[in-house]
Amino acid sequence: MDKLCHYTHRPLAFLLHYIKRQPISHTIILTCVLAAVGFSVGTQYGVKLVVDTLSGGTPGVTNPWPAFAVIAAFIAADNFLWRVAGVIASKTFVQVTGDLRSDLFQHLIGHAPSYFADRLGGMLTSRITATSNAVFTIENMFIWNVLPPCVATFAAIGLVAMVSVKMAAALMAVAIVIMVVIFRIAAAGKPLHHDFADRAAAVDGEATDVVSNIFMVKTFGGIAHELGRFAATLGHEMTARRRSILYLEKLRLLHASITVVLIFGLLAWAIALWQRKLATPGQVVLVCTLGLSVLHATRDLAVALVEATQHMARLSEAIATLLVPHRIQDHRDARPLARGKGKISFEDVSFSYPGNLPTLDRFSLEIKAGEHLGLVGPSGAGKSTLVALLQRLYDVQSGKILIDGQDVSRVTQQSLHDAIAFVPQDVSLFHRSLRDNIRYARPDASDKDVWKAITAAHCDDFITELPLGLDTIVGDRGLNLSGGQRQRIALARAFLKNAPILLLDEATSALDHESEEAIQEASIRLMRGRTVIAIAHRLTTLRDFDRVVVLSRGKLVQIAAPDTLIGSDGRFKDGLRQKLRPVRADADLGQLAAS
Repeated sequence: MDKLCHYTHRPLAFLLHYIKRQPISHTIILTCVLAAVGFSVGTQYGVKLVVDTLSGGTPGVTNPWPAFAVIAAFIAADNFLWRVAGVIASKTFVQVTGDLRSDLFQHLIGHAPSYFADRLGGMLTSRITATSNAVFTIENMFIWNVLPPCVATFAAIGLVAMVSVKMAAALMAVAIVIMVVIFRIAAAGKPLHHDFADRAAAVDGEATDVVSNIFMVKTFGGIAHELGRFAATLGHEMTARRRSILYLEKLRLLHASITVVLIFGLLAWAIALWQRKLATPGQVVLVCTLGLSVLHATRDLAVALVEATQHMARLSEAIATLLVPHRIQDHRDARPLARGKGKISFEDVSFSYPGNLPTLDRFSLEIKAGEHLGLVGPSGAGKSTLVALLQRLYDVQSGKILIDGQDVSRVTQQSLHDAIAFVPQDVSLFHRSLRDNIRYARPDASDKDVWKAITAAHCDDFITELPLGLDTIVGDRGLNLSGGQRQRIALARAFLKNAPILLLDEATSALDHESEEAIQEASIRLMRGRTVIAIAHRLTTLRDFDRVVVLSRGKLVQIAAPDTLIGSDGRFKDGLRQKLRPVRADADLGQLAAS
């Protein structure tokens, strides 16, 4: 979906991109509106015929009913065509916003984690809604408020020319000047409208951020503080909105003043022509009604253009935020990862987060297929970064990461993620049922397969006790479950995914003592036959692993079998001697490595 990035600073082209997806419907709507406006203006010419007939202004014509029939037919056609356009637009315009929201959401979730780390989630989702609303409003305003007065103005001036070419030319000049001046003044107010759009998005983001962290707000007694922050943010938004609206009202006042003066002048001109017998009573009526129509049309057009400018500002601001190119994309020659035995190689890998010191510095490590490798080290040593880079949540800045000899940057991201099961320390669950959360690992899995995974992860004991069982809604981020239950659900997902590579990030850290042994046994079954990389702090987690890697400041400090590493000389052993005598099975290896 990176093709959308071509429209980052081109809101009008972005809008046309979606309009062109419904060419027939938009053509029908446009045709109906143009015809309806033509009949509407023509109705006023029918009124002129009736007046002239009744007043004797047209020699030899005394029967007013033909003119009446013309008026009736034009009025009927005018109203019918508007309704046809409205019915088709009700489906077409909604479809445009649906396509747009779908594409923007697809583009949004395609971003790397670093994109979301720098932005509020609520602000991003509110911009999708803001973009959709802006496009819907702009389409409606163009069809119902911008196009009709434009067409009506030129059609009316054409009819006025039948009475007086000079009057028509003057009316045309005045209409053009008014529209140009109003539009230019409206365009000058774009910064105010942009500021309002940005402030409105900030309010949504602030509210979502607080609601997402409501438990922390409650436990820290932060209600008053957050209300103060929200009030300040809302105050900025309200100030920006007032400035935007006030600017529009000043513009409307200017147009209203001009319109009043011109209407008086046009009416006086028409009466003067009648006094000199240069115009019939019907023509005077026609000129007056058309003149009023033109001036009212320019007013409606000016207001519509101003409001459209405001909505275009919102659209521009929203897509400038959303349509940022993806930092991580499939290589143009990317192919699906060929499933192998799961050999992993890190070759001179260097990586640093923006604005930080290098997290990994020319790191090299080879992990055999089927090997169980533990990672230990102090916070910031690079353990979680290695796991993230293997999943290509970030791209390495130099070096390579290979899976079965295939560079992860040259395979499709989908196939890479399909080959890896990840059990994080902080388990993330959707506000959906337990069944949906477990089946997320393999959406096409049968209920039988789901229950096998549940049993293997020892989730069956608490799931069967729930009133709704697998249909139980877990709550926002799974907060209706305990920490241990959430981690067992994560283990069940990994069982169900059945991937050749398994990544564990302190996957049993939140389990209670009573169930830990059972979960350890389930974890051993889960690891069997797979290549495993586990971030751990307790020796009990790594006691059956093949090797343990000690990281410090992005470099490999020591590597050996757990027992060999404990009994060897070096930093790891020194830490054990200082902190534990005798060595306990639950030794905190992260603290020891940091010693």
